[in-house]
Amino acid sequence: MKKAVLILLAMVFIASCKNPAGPPIKYPETKKGLIMDNYYGTEIVDPYRWLEDDMSEETATWVKAQNKVTYSYLDRIPYRDQIKKRLMAMWNYEKFSAPFKEGDYTYFYKNDGLQDQFVVYRQKDGGEPEVFIDPNKFSADGTTSLSTLSFSKDGSLAAYAISEGGSDWRKIIVMDALNKEIIGDTIKDVKFSDLSWRGNDGFYYSSYDKPEGSELSAKTDQHKLYYHKLGTSQDEDLLIFGDNQKRRYVGGSVTEDDRYLIITAAISTTGNELYIKDLTKENSELVTIAANFENEHYVIDNEGSKLFIVTNLDAPNRKIVTVDANDPGIENWKDFLPETENVLTPSTGAGYFFAHYLEDAISKVIQYNKEGEMIREIKLPGVGSASGFSAKEEDKTVYFSFANYITPGTIYALDPETGTSEVYKKPDVDFSSEDYVSKQVFYESKDGTEIPMIITHRKDIGLDGNTPTLLYGYGGFNISVTPSFSITNALWLEMGGIYAVPNIRGGGEYGEEWHLAGTKMNKQNVFDDFIAAGEYLIENNYTSSDYLAVRGGSNGGLLVGAVMTQRPDLMKVALPAVGVLDMLRYHTFTAGAGWAYDYGTSEESEEMFTYLLDYSPVHNVEEGTEYPATLITTGDHDDRVVPAHSFKFAAELQDKQAGDNPVLIRIETKAGHGAGTPVSKIVEQYADIFGFTLYSMGVEKI
Repeated sequence: MKKAVLILLAMVFIASCKNPAGPPIKYPETKKGLIMDNYYGTEIVDPYRWLEDDMSEETATWVKAQNKVTYSYLDRIPYRDQIKKRLMAMWNYEKFSAPFKEGDYTYFYKNDGLQDQFVVYRQKDGGEPEVFIDPNKFSADGTTSLSTLSFSKDGSLAAYAISEGGSDWRKIIVMDALNKEIIGDTIKDVKFSDLSWRGNDGFYYSSYDKPEGSELSAKTDQHKLYYHKLGTSQDEDLLIFGDNQKRRYVGGSVTEDDRYLIITAAISTTGNELYIKDLTKENSELVTIAANFENEHYVIDNEGSKLFIVTNLDAPNRKIVTVDANDPGIENWKDFLPETENVLTPSTGAGYFFAHYLEDAISKVIQYNKEGEMIREIKLPGVGSASGFSAKEEDKTVYFSFANYITPGTIYALDPETGTSEVYKKPDVDFSSEDYVSKQVFYESKDGTEIPMIITHRKDIGLDGNTPTLLYGYGGFNISVTPSFSITNALWLEMGGIYAVPNIRGGGEYGEEWHLAGTKMNKQNVFDDFIAAGEYLIENNYTSSDYLAVRGGSNGGLLVGAVMTQRPDLMKVALPAVGVLDMLRYHTFTAGAGWAYDYGTSEESEEMFTYLLDYSPVHNVEEGTEYPATLITTGDHDDRVVPAHSFKFAAELQDKQAGDNPVLIRIETKAGHGAGTPVSKIVEQYADIFGFTLYSMGVEKI
């Protein structure tokens, strides 16, 4: 690392560890309404219900006023621009995706460094790369992004989806891939959808009926699968599934050999039905493979009529089974790759299966042939996370990437016949990995459960309890948080901070049992695990409550909101991002009801209502409590976790906060839940987050 660009913390702290000197914050006045709901005889006042109306001028005025106060405060931070400049310098390196073959061309994504969006390139037979799609030209401000790109089997046609302003609602555009000309009409109002071609005739996609009123917050709970035939208008699209079956999430995909249409249908984020339709037979019926919402099943591959299905039915850590498509019922399933003690996430490529296992959230990959025989364990470059291992049946090379918290993501080319791999693309990042250490520890949660956590920091940091530490968590929806590299975290480490990530319950690191241990009436386990992680860091002198910050987004935003209201003394800074914060009403917005498998709802029973009320962040802000310095972040176009959650939480905290710690909300305009956010906005956001965090901890300069 070049010393000229090193940013090391000169830890000059204000002795009192209170808020840096400056004029007191005058928060915008947030009016209180008299709306009250009755739950099983309990009256719950909702004074800020009016902030749920994202279409009202009154809400828009409140947003502008809050942002004015927030940015006025952030402007006080003397090193905010310094952080931004360094982050931009670190971010400015070429980034590539793994290549993939479509027709006669090889495609890949590339970002020159600070481009807001990745550009899709292609090249033919080793020729010079040419731009295929440049999303940076979609909009002047970079807020329109490319979300999905799908090619017909011969590569002559492509369909791609765009997101405007970070919204989950998409538009689909079809183009002749050979001459790059747009053909046909744009398909509108598409949401939560893959694109899957059937030959060259058309493709399948999913969406909801456009809601009345606000498309950002109105409830959407009946997903439908359509088939679009090229050369026809969208209103002629054929409804395949979802007319008589009310499902919140429906997806359709065509097998690589164009033989079968596979449909998944779910009423929540966990568990799904599975259907199959034989596309080689005219007017063939839709056949049920599994009608079980309690378990997950999907077809990963087929060999003629032989289906390979990934399932967690009677296998919480997942397994692969086989069955004949002509009689695919669960009673006929046969184990192909049986369940093991580690969680399985398989992929296919070049005629092989690659079984990706997690051992304490660390990757292990084993290659199998289609007879289920083990070929080899893939040698990985180190301890961390491997991803990829996906390719077409006829491909001769399989690509994968490897990263951990101090190793930038590197792409490797694997020869599946010999098992040898070599570096395909290694990023040139201005970050000296050898100066840092990343280690896994295990600690006990409140109930004695052992939780793994990876702690990363500079090797020369002394463990004296005075180091700014960022504790990140998620803990939900069966999602595994595995070691990864990000420039923003690299900057935090370079500035002398500690970054800690526990694998708390609710995630998928140890399979469905680990997930269920953090859902519904077990949700408090998630918060206890995270609190115990903070206590471990303090007890072992990594940090102290004066220098601990907690951060999480979406379900992780709920985590931060719950923990900061339960244990405000534990941390100095709280950073809830796009959080689910009103647990009594989350299910009334957009597709929120689909999260009920993890959360339960206030409507299902008095017991569930009481449990949710006990930890709902919006409802547990108490008058006269000194809460940590808080920077809430959200996007005004977030139609997944609507910004009203963050608005109401900010209003409650500002009204009831005791002490001098600031409570601010940063509302990004023309931004959604996070996907597709332009690089320029990400850099500004993290300069604000890191600046706010260090400033709140009393750091005078860096």
